[in-house]
Amino acid sequence: MDTNQEIALIQMRKSIEKLGSSIESYGDKTLMRFLIARSMNPEKAAKMFCQWKKWRAEMVPLGYITDSEVADEAVAEKVYLQGLSKNGYPVSIIKLSKHFPSKYQVQLKKYVVHLLDKTIASSFNGREIGDEKLIGILDLQNITYSNVDVRGMITGFQFLQAYYPERLATCYLLHMPQFFVTIWRFVVASLTKQLNRR
Repeated sequence: MDTNQEIALIQMRKSIEKLGSSIESYGDKTLMRFLIARSMNPEKAAKMFCQWKKWRAEMVPLGYITDSEVADEAVAEKVYLQGLSKNGYPVSIIKLSKHFPSKYQVQLKKYVVHLLDKTIASSFNGREIGDEKLIGILDLQNITYSNVDVRGMITGFQFLQAYYPERLATCYLLHMPQFFVTIWRFVVASLTKQLNRR
């Protein structure tokens, strides 16, 4: 860690305290993810960290989402953990041909958190360090229009941006059909617009 990073971390910690929050049980590597996500701006990173803590307390009060809370989504068996990449990142494959838009957005959001938490947890033994990353593979083979869930994709990527900053090492799209190109461009444009508002 260089001197500029150390100074930014000190300023971020002070800003978190001013916002009435605590960094207890969170190390430098966790805080650095928020700093990087906010272009090393300590005040913005502190605000993002505090928002994340509040969201986490509301969304995941037990510290994890139970299997029973996401049973309707999990029954489709559309996500597969594939072990670790050669860089040590956990790999998760999502078969979109097995996904159908959910009527219950709360359960879909919980399912996204459940998957991200499980994928990240599969990368460490014992205790989390704070900077673990993951690789996502969206397998689009055999998808039809009935599998397309623009709202679900935007939710998933919004969660990565807002609540899992600097966790996604790489995202691959496999077997993309021609009709999906326009959909993907729309998803990316929506996410970019939201990022630019921050």
